[in-house]
Amino acid sequence: MHCYGLRAAVLGGVLCGLTLTAGFLLAGMAGLAAASAIVFAVGWVVYFQSERAVLTALRARPVSEVERPELYRLVRELCRDARLPVPRLFLSPTTQPNILTVGCSARSAAVCCTEGLLRVLALGELRAVLAHELAHVSRRDIAVSSWSAGLASLVAFCPLSALLLQLTASYGREYHADAEGALLAGDPMALASALRKIDMSTAALPLRPRGPLTASAHLMIAHPFSYCGFGRLFITHPPTGERVRRLEALAGYPRLLVAPALCRGTALLPARRSGGCLPPGSRWPHTSLRYRPGAGGAPGARVPVATDLTSLPPRRRGVLRATLIT
Repeated sequence: MHCYGLRAAVLGGVLCGLTLTAGFLLAGMAGLAAASAIVFAVGWVVYFQSERAVLTALRARPVSEVERPELYRLVRELCRDARLPVPRLFLSPTTQPNILTVGCSARSAAVCCTEGLLRVLALGELRAVLAHELAHVSRRDIAVSSWSAGLASLVAFCPLSALLLQLTASYGREYHADAEGALLAGDPMALASALRKIDMSTAALPLRPRGPLTASAHLMIAHPFSYCGFGRLFITHPPTGERVRRLEALAGYPRLLVAPALCRGTALLPARRSGGCLPPGSRWPHTSLRYRPGAGGAPGARVPVATDLTSLPPRRRGVLRATLIT
């Protein structure tokens, strides 16, 4: 959070300095006074009106506890465990599953879920996603992210607003929120499962990158736009695969390597580390990948390595099975 906030503070200071310098060079002390007034006015609008701009872009409305009692129950339990005030809850009619948190502080935080999120995720996955958002509140980085969203919403030129978000957002912000949210929820695999579902759905139902909505992309738990065209400019989230891998490691799940079987019935012993494809006979550091004796291959023979079953042709996936040895 310190690096994230420092970058935002430096950017804000540079923009303020440029504005004041331009005012002084154009009209002397009168220009400096006018520029100062503009800086204070823009700062007030950005800091205090960013929440309204973000929620309006998503067409969000406040949701009551009578309407969504289960959602309130989950949030209250997590806030009690995290020793945080209960945030205000909003609901967006967007069909894309996503969620964001905006606000100036923990007491003014607002969590906005989409209809698609509540429809797609199971209860345990929803709890993990809410814990991720509360981790942002606990880390106190929502003020910085809300400030950058408000500043970017004032810029009509898409590439410039994208540059502002790229300068103020970082991958580490999401990685830390994933880890702290998984620990708060007590189930890293639930968050990993939720991220997979959200990633697949956002790819199938991307939002259009337009207006204030583009300024709120970095606030969401997953990139809401297409990875092509203008949407590519606003990518501030780390790859979902890497986020899932870290959550699996946090849960104690080893990363298995799978090698293609050359004959039916071959069982494989996994390596201890992940990697790319290796030619037969190559050595991989700290691995013990080999055919099981008596399965049709030479005992101890090394084979090409693939990191994921999905990287193999469908006809070869059916003849694979991995056996974990400690």
